[in-house]
Amino acid sequence: MNKQKLTRLEKYWILYDVGNSAFILMVTTIMPIYFNYLAGNAGVSEVDYLAFWGYAASVSTIIVALIGPVLGTLADTRNFRKPLFTISMMGGVIGCAALSLPTSWIIFLAVFVIAKVCYSASLIFYDSMLVDVTIPDRMDTVSSFGFAWGYIGSCVPFVISLIFVLMYDRIGLTLHTAMTIAFVLNAAWWLLVTVPLLKNYQQTHYAPLSGRPLRDSFARLWSTLKDLKKQKHIFMYLLSFFFFIDGVYTFIEMATAYGSALGLDSQGLLLALLVTQIVAFPFALIFGRLSKKYDTVLLIKICIAAYTCISLFAIQLDRQWEFWALAICVGMFQGAIQALSRSYYAKIIPAEKAGEYFGLYDICGKGASFLGTTLVGVAVQLTGILNFGVVSISVIFIIGYLMFCKAAKMNRKQ
Repeated sequence: MNKQKLTRLEKYWILYDVGNSAFILMVTTIMPIYFNYLAGNAGVSEVDYLAFWGYAASVSTIIVALIGPVLGTLADTRNFRKPLFTISMMGGVIGCAALSLPTSWIIFLAVFVIAKVCYSASLIFYDSMLVDVTIPDRMDTVSSFGFAWGYIGSCVPFVISLIFVLMYDRIGLTLHTAMTIAFVLNAAWWLLVTVPLLKNYQQTHYAPLSGRPLRDSFARLWSTLKDLKKQKHIFMYLLSFFFFIDGVYTFIEMATAYGSALGLDSQGLLLALLVTQIVAFPFALIFGRLSKKYDTVLLIKICIAAYTCISLFAIQLDRQWEFWALAICVGMFQGAIQALSRSYYAKIIPAEKAGEYFGLYDICGKGASFLGTTLVGVAVQLTGILNFGVVSISVIFIIGYLMFCKAAKMNRKQ
């Protein structure tokens, strides 16, 4: 089955990764630099700028953590997943375009949090769609294709945006106008590539529709939480995922902000992270192919170990070439660990409860990094040393690795 070509519905599902990845690429590259510009004009220091950006990312994660499980459980109700996905996706699209409006750094952060919450919520429904668009034997492959094409596809609006942002003065624009073009362009891209999925997706795994769907959603969520006591392998995997994926998303969220705070060249940072996207494309596909020959557990372990080494290297980072090396290494494992983690989880949970289980999954770091970004922010403000904030990330990866080994062992006994 793995050798079959992608079905039309699988391709449409993959296209959403292409769309939403354009937004998250903006969040991790151009947006922190623009926020630095707004904050700098208001007299905010580099240390506080990095901390505030980390806190904003953490706030968005906390909000999704509170509402995610309920939304995910509600989405398991018959014919609810698609409308909820549409609402959250449109909220993210509108929020992305609206980021062009604020000139105050505080208001900009507020709009960013709203857009990020909607983006993260849409991923709960999107990830749970995986059980509807493909079969278990193809989940590793389809999930890997999603991240791979998401990385390379998001480069299209990013490169166009980059031309305006880096050359705005040469073509007679202000930075604000250039950023407006970038935000609107990425929002339009996100919406357009999502249309095929909206037209063709149908929910095939669901709970029966009742007269009280919201109340019943809370009841089913409570039942699932109690059931986790019996599903110890799933519970342990969620704990391990909380740590290692949190470290991954901390890198994604904070890379540009960290490099910018260190005083590294902004153009060099943006180009280096573009290289990350390009490198991530073939390596996500490579790991997808490797999953057909090797155990997914082994491949995830390799990715976590690689990220631990990357975080240790980042502690002493202070030169432009080192940031480039970091960007290339991250690209090699970023798509792989995200794709394999998602598909591995989809295979060990009950398909008819995919929404509520992916709601719990999102708490553990899918939308953003809570623990990592908060630790980085607190560490740099307490010590005043930018590099010290990275130390905590390596510890997070080590904890995640040890817990994942235990979770995999428990799953084999099922």
